[in-house]
Amino acid sequence: MKVKAAMNSGRNGTRLRPCGQAHTAQAQEAPSASRRFAKRHAVFALSLLTLAGCSSIKAPVPTDPDALEDYKQANDPYEPLNRKIYGVMMKADKWALRPVAKAYVWAVPHPVRNAFGNMILTMNEPSAFFNDVGAGKPRRAGDAFVRWCINMSVGVGGLIDVAKMAGYPHQDNDAGLTLANWGIPSGPYLFLPMGPSSIRDGIGYGIDQGLSPWNYVPRGYGLVSFNWAYNMLGVVHGRSEHLDELDALQRDALDPYATIRSAYQQQRKAHAEAIKNDHRATVPLWYHVKNRQQG
Repeated sequence: MKVKAAMNSGRNGTRLRPCGQAHTAQAQEAPSASRRFAKRHAVFALSLLTLAGCSSIKAPVPTDPDALEDYKQANDPYEPLNRKIYGVMMKADKWALRPVAKAYVWAVPHPVRNAFGNMILTMNEPSAFFNDVGAGKPRRAGDAFVRWCINMSVGVGGLIDVAKMAGYPHQDNDAGLTLANWGIPSGPYLFLPMGPSSIRDGIGYGIDQGLSPWNYVPRGYGLVSFNWAYNMLGVVHGRSEHLDELDALQRDALDPYATIRSAYQQQRKAHAEAIKNDHRATVPLWYHVKNRQQG
């Protein structure tokens, strides 16, 4: 989900125009599509830092001890702006993305959707591989590399997850988690157009785009069109996998925004800890078993 929102005034009358103008100016100065990919994502990272520096969009720090503890635990000093972006994205989801995802589920048979999901996971393996290397996890990196080789060949371009059948399940990793593995704190929570995030994870998103080989496909041969189609399919397919959960959340949660924030933060923390504590041997388990049997 990628929508740009310009905020000129807050609900309590606080003027937000200076921050909005700064963000708009950056958008106007963004390089054209013909310029280098890395420069585009440097601008993205800079816009995140600019957002963090706009003091007029920060929620006031509570003075009550209990409220202050909740404020720190939520780690959401930009909640006024985050909620506005959340509201815009939920409206876009209601009127655009959700209907498309429901039509996708209705029109595409379940086995075909599974094949598309397998392909999307396989296409993400290079990014997971580089992040596993960056996190100093050679076993995870090796598994990602094996998955890529098996699924791109025997798995017919990733449509069939043969690697999982062979004992190599997909393991998520991204640059935000790699930065967490290096001990870099998450920074304030942010709700960005692509969904819940943080300063660290937002910068990590830009890094991941740089690590994906599909963003460097040459012109011609239909590869650019494939890249666009792949990204759009990934958005629609990802939304289709959470139709019931998000519907239930919007219907039953007292504060869906806060529920999403809490779930995201807990999941990212648990995922980062799982990667940090993954101390498996570099070679696969079957190799050790084979050597013991031969010995």
